[in-house]
Amino acid sequence: MSVPTKTLYTGAKMPAIGLGTFGSDKYSGQQIADAVLDAAELGYRHIDCAAVYGNEDLVGESLEKIIKGGVAREDLWITSKLWNDKHDEADVIPAFEKSLSDLRLDYLDLYLIHWPFPNFHAPKVDVTSRDPHAKPYIHENYMKTWRKLEELVRRGLVRHIGTSNMTIHKLEQVLQDSEIKPAANEMELHPHFQQPELFNYCVQNDILPIGYSPLGSPSRPERDRTPEDTVDVEDPVIKQIAANHGMSSAAVCIAWAVQRGQVPIPFSVKREQYKDSWNAAISAPLTDSEMASIAGIDKNCRLIKGQVFLWEGASGWEALWDE
Repeated sequence: MSVPTKTLYTGAKMPAIGLGTFGSDKYSGQQIADAVLDAAELGYRHIDCAAVYGNEDLVGESLEKIIKGGVAREDLWITSKLWNDKHDEADVIPAFEKSLSDLRLDYLDLYLIHWPFPNFHAPKVDVTSRDPHAKPYIHENYMKTWRKLEELVRRGLVRHIGTSNMTIHKLEQVLQDSEIKPAANEMELHPHFQQPELFNYCVQNDILPIGYSPLGSPSRPERDRTPEDTVDVEDPVIKQIAANHGMSSAAVCIAWAVQRGQVPIPFSVKREQYKDSWNAAISAPLTDSEMASIAGIDKNCRLIKGQVFLWEGASGWEALWDE
């Protein structure tokens, strides 16, 4: 069965579920690349990548096999992202070109600025790690980076550009000053963190919400865990709906996401898990009352707080999100 799609403001159609490729420091690049190849056999056509994941060359091998195996390039949706240490104008296009080369493609469907800050951290650092050169959001600098993404669109190297980990305040400025507006915003979205204000703002401005950590990110790195975190798949409401339908709690989270209107990008290297997510996306069986029940369990529980991107003098991780 084919996956449903979401239509962007350009008229392009994005598959309504994607497979994430962030290994969360727990899985090898080859395991992730193998999962991409197998997921395509199941029907996945949307793969969410990023340079910082350190596996685009291996994922690219899988994409090449998928295309040689008979899947048309235009039927795939491939996203990548610009990492924080490549925001300088001179670095943007070379960074993009490396991702494009590693992924063995002639163009990308979507290219995002991964975080709105040029604040770098080394892989696997502790949550207390800080970049001594870290800065808060500086709109003028962000737009210099954005102009380079616009250039990539004009050159035909990427079909759409977008943002990630943004807030309404930041998006308002980008929409005001961009020549090519964001087609999508990738953001943390799951039943315990529904971000209704930001979600609605994106929808009202024809920016498609892409939801990472749609299951509540059970495999996230230890640095992203705090004592107050809640667990979506253990919520009694989610478990009851799962029991009603004879499905897993994880599948309920995916079905909710697709029906709500965001594009979930769950990550897994386990076939039974990404197959479960796929089946939930193509069936989307939740009732209006069940959707309303899930809307009522939002706990405003942000799991990916971004502490390692903080700058000197910041009051806390909330500053990253304009809180």
